[in-house]
Amino acid sequence: MQIQKSGSQPSGKGPAEYFTGTVRIDPLMNPPDPARVAGASVTFEPGARTAWHTHPLGQTLIVTAGCGRVQREGGPIEEIRPGDVVWFAPGEKHWHGAAPTTAMTHIAIQEKLNGSPVDWMEHVTDAQYGA
Repeated sequence: MQIQKSGSQPSGKGPAEYFTGTVRIDPLMNPPDPARVAGASVTFEPGARTAWHTHPLGQTLIVTAGCGRVQREGGPIEEIRPGDVVWFAPGEKHWHGAAPTTAMTHIAIQEKLNGSPVDWMEHVTDAQYGA
């Protein structure tokens, strides 16, 4: 058994390579191998968002605060609010982030395949975000 005390892992800033705007990442779980699950609480300031990306084994988002946006490639932008649960299938290209005027926090849960939980791609443009 391993107990991870609340607040024992420092918050991190979402790197500009993978995010647009101000994003804070608070790690929640990252157990040692052979476990594959990883999870974090991610807070996006208004207008902040991820770059386009995929997850080799899919991703679940649980919205805990604010108002956000999600989009899968080729689909419409959809609004998400506290209590909403979003599932992205393995390999599904997508992005997620805050609404233009409201911050949003979600818990992101995904599994690692060959040590990686995510494959990052190009940034979401302002035109794509505002569509």
